[in-house]
Amino acid sequence: MAAPSNLPTLPTFTDLTEHHLETEQVVEGKFIRMHTDRVRLPDGSESHREYVLHPGAVVVAAFLGNSVDLDTLVFEHQYRYPVGKHFIELPAGKIDAGEAQLETARRELLEETGYVSETWQHALTMHPTIGYANEHIELYIAKDVKYVGQQRDEGEFLEVFTMSLSDAVERIGRGEITDTKTAFSLLWLDRFRDRWM
Repeated sequence: MAAPSNLPTLPTFTDLTEHHLETEQVVEGKFIRMHTDRVRLPDGSESHREYVLHPGAVVVAAFLGNSVDLDTLVFEHQYRYPVGKHFIELPAGKIDAGEAQLETARRELLEETGYVSETWQHALTMHPTIGYANEHIELYIAKDVKYVGQQRDEGEFLEVFTMSLSDAVERIGRGEITDTKTAFSLLWLDRFRDRWM
């Protein structure tokens, strides 16, 4: 069936809010919880929504250079158990309870890679799993990073290396970088250089 030819070019932003009626907590993990809610839909009928509550996370684009030479980034290579694969990623981690987002970014960069920076910029907020979780990921840019030695958590194994932004973007195109937070961040950095350089 063909799509209607008179579709609007922009949404009208009609209120499509689903209203919470009742919550049942199904799972409580160490940092995520799963709920099933009964909700009222825009037409007045009822349905159920399953979703994961997540504390949020940060991802860090850590550049070795200063504002004049911003090209080389710090990356991580690590194994991700849920999908059983190795990934190339930007440094990242979850926000601890009561912790400011920038402090999470500083902590994760130091713990995982051993780098620190005095120059930080918040770039954007991502919502990677809107169909089943409330997770948000905050992209921070760290410039002119310096190596002082990593402080990894027990049981955390990863390999730290550097790569240029242009090489990383090429790896996205070849399907070698598939982690969503990393790919989105790199493509945004490449496309909108005037907003952060």
